[in-house]
Amino acid sequence: MHILFLHDNFPAQFGVFGRYLLEQGWEVSFGTQRKGAALDGMRVFNYAPHREPTQKIHPYVGGFEKAVLAGQGFARSALKLKESGVNPDVVMAHSGWGPGLFVQDIWPDAAYIAYFEWYYRAEAPDVQFMGDARTLDDLLRARTRNAQILMDLANCDAGLCPTEFQKSQFPNVFHDKLMVMHDGIDTDTHQPSPGAKLRLPDLDLSGATEIITYVARGMEPYRGFPEFMKSLEIVLAERPEAHAVILGEDRVAYGKKLPEGESFKKRALAECDLDWSRVHFTGLLPRTAYLQVLQASAVHVYLTVPFVLSWSMMEAMSTGCAIVSSDVDAVSEMAGGDHPTILQVDHRNPGAVASAIKSLLSDRERAKALGAAAREFILNGFSAKDIYARKEAWIRDVIEQAKSE
Repeated sequence: MHILFLHDNFPAQFGVFGRYLLEQGWEVSFGTQRKGAALDGMRVFNYAPHREPTQKIHPYVGGFEKAVLAGQGFARSALKLKESGVNPDVVMAHSGWGPGLFVQDIWPDAAYIAYFEWYYRAEAPDVQFMGDARTLDDLLRARTRNAQILMDLANCDAGLCPTEFQKSQFPNVFHDKLMVMHDGIDTDTHQPSPGAKLRLPDLDLSGATEIITYVARGMEPYRGFPEFMKSLEIVLAERPEAHAVILGEDRVAYGKKLPEGESFKKRALAECDLDWSRVHFTGLLPRTAYLQVLQASAVHVYLTVPFVLSWSMMEAMSTGCAIVSSDVDAVSEMAGGDHPTILQVDHRNPGAVASAIKSLLSDRERAKALGAAAREFILNGFSAKDIYARKEAWIRDVIEQAKSE
């Protein structure tokens, strides 16, 4: 079997799974806009739009034009591949950015699986949680943001969603087409290391007894960064041995950006009354250092609005971290029900976040039990080596079904 993955970035959600398929004897190709991407045994090629989106285009359709340009760029590259004899049995593309829009025009006999992360709605849960005022213009723009996603929903042979919460955002009429299956967590790598000490090239906390950790791509309200920093005011004032280690970049990955020259980190530095000698910003870290941070964590804090769940939270669960997180549906799906895996709070209240952190720092047996339950939850339902085998079998079924139609 030959599978072709399409994602503007590389390796994104597909790279590690692609490597697994290579080991199972599949032929694997990957199309991406990222220059210089490569992986042993995998054919990697680039596609790119031939021009930028039209200046002053109607704001409702700017994203759609950008997606069409990406899809057109892929189609032109794909034609050359097809002429050289490349004919995949199945194509899996990230929906929303456009690379898969014209897959079926290039390879009509290939099965097409679209990977869906989010469906935009005027009254989406993330918007409601943030409490942002919505104008009629905002509502209309939200509806048109799904144009390319709706094309994929209509045309794909099957769709893939990582979580039930993400699937629930899509119109019910499409639910029968959507399979819920996570990307998978490497539980062999992300595992506990009892007694682990944190010692990085630029940060030595090997003597610290209480390390509070926070991980996010950016420092933004969507991931509760302002509330986390306010909660640290309370925790560090009452816990003189506590340190906070914050991984991420000083940018906004999700949500509205601040005016030029401002950032939520700069605001926190100016507004928060903290012992800054115990607050450590590491920026992005290599995977091995990131793992060391999780393994040394006394309490890991993952805050989010109801939105796409971060891999980092599930990796922290797999590592056995005691986690304080937001009381939102995206997280509740991982919270274990009658067997709690996470301590959930309304993170809009920094005092509640602080109380939860302090309770786990004080009650180490409870923290240890939560961490063990979190790891067991991931092992039982989200281990990559189990998910990859199920996903491979599902893809084979999709291919066979597409051939029979």
